[in-house]
Amino acid sequence: MTQPYSQQERNYWKQIAGEAAAKLVEDGMFIGLGTGSTAKAFIQALAQRVQAGLHIAGAVASSQESADLAASLGIPITTLDLHPKLDLYVDGADEIDPDLRLIKGGGGALLREKIVATASKRFIVITDVTKKVQCLGLTFALPIEVVPFALATVLLHLQTLEIPAQLRQHAGDTFITENHNVILDCTFSNGISNPERIHTQLHNIVGVVETGLFYDIVDQAIIAGPEGIEVLNPPT
Repeated sequence: MTQPYSQQERNYWKQIAGEAAAKLVEDGMFIGLGTGSTAKAFIQALAQRVQAGLHIAGAVASSQESADLAASLGIPITTLDLHPKLDLYVDGADEIDPDLRLIKGGGGALLREKIVATASKRFIVITDVTKKVQCLGLTFALPIEVVPFALATVLLHLQTLEIPAQLRQHAGDTFITENHNVILDCTFSNGISNPERIHTQLHNIVGVVETGLFYDIVDQAIIAGPEGIEVLNPPT
């Protein structure tokens, strides 16, 4: 369902969510930087803190776009090769349910996002209220990253599972990830009632590199909306 919120309102909420997450960064931390418009708000807020005197040991970005932005704002960039353990990862989400399970990958960086998230001691999701859903997959397709050589066979397996999938395009060409793979956007007319089962089914298809389902790895969600900031923790 379309929310009665303007893009200006949503941009403001992304900004204040990013600022709230930036306040969690402490001197000496190694930080993971997400990808997308909400992650961009965090990077900008973090840069303001760095310019004001915060010292972070380094930041690992989940995409070249985020790395370039961070570097241009004075945030020191490093790699997982040099620092395979991070203190904090902050990123957005395309959908988030009450159990803090996510669909991510709208920007095509889902594999690197999941790698950086699982390399971090804490994973903080920042988003606006329009991304909250009761059931994943009803309003946003589930991206899966696929090795191009296996595209035809993966599509056959998805047909067997009765999961419609569309090869992602960009500017009239096939979208290629930074890992030189392709993205299939899978749709679920009734939503994804059991994300863990779907994730396992998809991972069992040879040629599927990763899915955009993120679960059991989110430590906290910062969600901004008309009432301000809402902080959610995983259910106990």
